[in-house]
Amino acid sequence: MTDHGPTDATEKQLIQLQSTYQTLLACAGEGIYGLDKDGKTTFINEAGMKILGLRNEDVVDIPLHEFHHHSHADGSHYPRHECPIYKAIQDGEVHHVDNEVFWHTDGTAIPVEYTSTPIWQNGILNGAVVVFRDISQRKELEHQRELAFQEVKALKEQIELERDYLRDEINISSDFGEIIGKSRALVRTMAQVEAVAPTPANVLIHGESGVGKEMIARAIHRISPRKEKPMVKVNCASIPKDLFESEFFGHVRGAFTGAHKDRIGRISLANGGTLFLDEVGEIPMNLQSKLLRVLQEKEFERVGDDKTIRADVRIIAATNRDLQEETKLGRFREDLYYRLSVFPIEVPPLRERKDDITVLAAHLLAKSCREMGREMLGLSKQQLLTLDNHNWPGNIRELKNVIERAVILSKGNKLRLDLALQDVAATSEKKLSANKQPELLTESALRHLEKESMLKALTLSEGKISGPNGAAALIGIKPSTFTYRMKALNIKINKRE
Repeated sequence: MTDHGPTDATEKQLIQLQSTYQTLLACAGEGIYGLDKDGKTTFINEAGMKILGLRNEDVVDIPLHEFHHHSHADGSHYPRHECPIYKAIQDGEVHHVDNEVFWHTDGTAIPVEYTSTPIWQNGILNGAVVVFRDISQRKELEHQRELAFQEVKALKEQIELERDYLRDEINISSDFGEIIGKSRALVRTMAQVEAVAPTPANVLIHGESGVGKEMIARAIHRISPRKEKPMVKVNCASIPKDLFESEFFGHVRGAFTGAHKDRIGRISLANGGTLFLDEVGEIPMNLQSKLLRVLQEKEFERVGDDKTIRADVRIIAATNRDLQEETKLGRFREDLYYRLSVFPIEVPPLRERKDDITVLAAHLLAKSCREMGREMLGLSKQQLLTLDNHNWPGNIRELKNVIERAVILSKGNKLRLDLALQDVAATSEKKLSANKQPELLTESALRHLEKESMLKALTLSEGKISGPNGAAALIGIKPSTFTYRMKALNIKINKRE
């Protein structure tokens, strides 16, 4: 008989225990490998080989670091002595990491989390066991969640800005109400509005102060294919120069002092809709090139950000300046001018819309009475004649102010237009009430006097229209207005030989 001693039983138990551990390692979903005290690989389980694309015979008895942990995620070298896996063998502490990558044999970076646990035998560090798992799916979910969060954040910010913008629009009452009138000059302008509105063309609206350029812009937007999207207004004359870029393009937090949070600009707010640039001639030269890029390439960057943003906006600009003259003087980019003025519209002044004054005055009077809680007041024939004969240098805005002032000053049921227009209107009404023929100039006489004055100014300026000593400056009007009146009055400059 063979004597089976305790040693055989112990070996059998060890073999059985090793088989059990190997089965457990094979069944484990995480990658597991062992290191000896010198950092050489002692084993790697099936999950680990699958994750890293390795074979057990390729890595046993060599440092595994050179196979799967040799570089950081950005590709830079990862020295072995800095690796937390090997530090467990040196300091005897557990090291857990969840923001690094292991490298597959095909060169793919795999996001992982891992724990390196030291192995102690009889109080001596004898190696380490590394347990790791592929967290690619989790990282992708986190990335998608972050993208969704940023999108929700951007949408929330845009909604808040739209809410604030619309609240401001509601609080600011329209200067003139709806576009009212049927004069030839206005009908011609509205025909241009109807022609350009359905197209994507940029529009440059020119006209004197108070003629209703913003109302024309709103009319274009209202009947355009973009009417379901907002028309965002930027008053270029009211923005401080150092805030222009942020106002137009937006900024990211920390881009400059006071930028405590991200902000989207007016261009993003108008995406898909219309951007109305009032007093466009006030845009600083250094910003004009960036606005030109938006028109040409439909893209821009926020202040402090290198991410390019696409924008689909239609530009409607308005000015009372002669932008062509400004380009000659170097105060406005010529290429931007031509981009903006694809379709120019001239809004006529009120003095060229005499047929509209009666209906406009009646509309504004009714509106003012309602807003001030007054009983409806009426305009007499004498008052209408007074309004017709006023020159209205402030155009419809001036007419609106006069009507509102008259309503405020009125007592009872008589509209005190005389007080609102002061001496001019008071003198006219006094003469009419005395049944005397008012000393009024006919339209023909007024035109004659205006023509004589302009010819004299041209003579004094030697035919020069613009500039400090030009004819326009001598009679106190803009060069563009002077040129327009020359055409209307058929004035021609006699060029000297």
